[in-house]
Amino acid sequence: SSCIEDIVTQIQDETEGVPIRTVKSFMTKIPSVVTGKNYKLYIVSHPEAMHIGSLIAAQGYFFPISDHVLSLKDDGTFYRFQAPYFWPSNCWEPENTDYAIYLCKRTMQNKTRLELADYEAENLARLQRAFARKWEFIYMQAEAQVKIDRKKDKTERKILDSQERAFWDVHRPVPGCVNTTEMDIRKCRRMKNPHRVKKSVYGLVEEGTQSQSPIHTPAHHCRKGTKEDVEKEIIFLNTQVDRHRMKMSKVAESLISYTEQYIEYDPFVTGPEPSNPWTSDDPSLWDLEASKEPSQQRVKKWGFSLEEALKDPAGQELFLKFLESEFSSENLRFWLAVQDLKRMPQQDVAQRAQDIWAEFLAEGAPSSINLDSHSYERTSQNLKDPGRYSYEDAQDHIYKLMKSDSYTRFLRSNVYQDLLMARKKVNLQ
Repeated sequence: SSCIEDIVTQIQDETEGVPIRTVKSFMTKIPSVVTGKNYKLYIVSHPEAMHIGSLIAAQGYFFPISDHVLSLKDDGTFYRFQAPYFWPSNCWEPENTDYAIYLCKRTMQNKTRLELADYEAENLARLQRAFARKWEFIYMQAEAQVKIDRKKDKTERKILDSQERAFWDVHRPVPGCVNTTEMDIRKCRRMKNPHRVKKSVYGLVEEGTQSQSPIHTPAHHCRKGTKEDVEKEIIFLNTQVDRHRMKMSKVAESLISYTEQYIEYDPFVTGPEPSNPWTSDDPSLWDLEASKEPSQQRVKKWGFSLEEALKDPAGQELFLKFLESEFSSENLRFWLAVQDLKRMPQQDVAQRAQDIWAEFLAEGAPSSINLDSHSYERTSQNLKDPGRYSYEDAQDHIYKLMKSDSYTRFLRSNVYQDLLMARKKVNLQ
């Protein structure tokens, strides 16, 4: 983010940056705006300018004044730069109570440009139900902020309104838009250091410890804690490097073994039948790969790993039938449901996450799966703010369970062996 902020600062430079101006229309003035064309002129290469601009806009460093979709267009659309106060590096992760106060405040201001969109009205109704007990407090906070805002200059208030709206467009985006602040739980799980630094409202504190009141947390204490955390992080990373270090001979053996196993599946090394679609105009090979009647080569590949079996629709279907015969198909159905969740449109994610919980993990669920206590606890915590990766721990546990137990029996089963032999006979004929 520091690189982005350096670029944004340079773009706003009074002498060499993009001209920020007030545009006069028939009835009103639009203060402090630039256009996509102005921005494009700042970076010489047009494709590069639009690409970098879109990335910066997605993070909320500048935004369109008449649209909730944070993107850059190469036209006369007006954009406004975000105030540094709202930059991601200067903001902690806002909570739902903050969002509730903001939406509640918008309903009090009674201006056409501040009316709630449909999705915001739905969010407000949902938050009002969730915070029913403390809604009076939220309403009072919103009311107090409105009184302060009314004392500000009209132009200043108009700019601040748009900047505040853009901040929430980043942290609570329009349904269907990319959520740049969504936490990928897979990355979090890789960071196993218990002394990670976490940003709070009052400064830097160690994760896992409670934030102290600002009265009891002087600045020098925060700086000291940060230095200690960095030293612990270095020690932790050094141990991780040592743990994962391998001899070059072992790496070479593993690579050779992998290459030998997959050599007949590489169309550039082994000539495929009927022909190589990469070097000819014949797509027959791809049609065969997509068919529900798998070749002997495809069936054999399912035995390489569970990943290969699940990657092939025919292999996935056969493995599911095998699990049904063992009365454990709920494991694969749960795994597939979570895979689908990761690819769903953003507006459907929260509801689908709740549906998966009701079907597989809730008390008395119709297709209950067997999770360890750690995965169950992590998943239930994640569902307080559901996202695409809320089930990452649970999915990993179920995958390992299928890989170590069901998959090995599947490879030895008559279902798989009979199909493998049948395809071998067809191949010989």
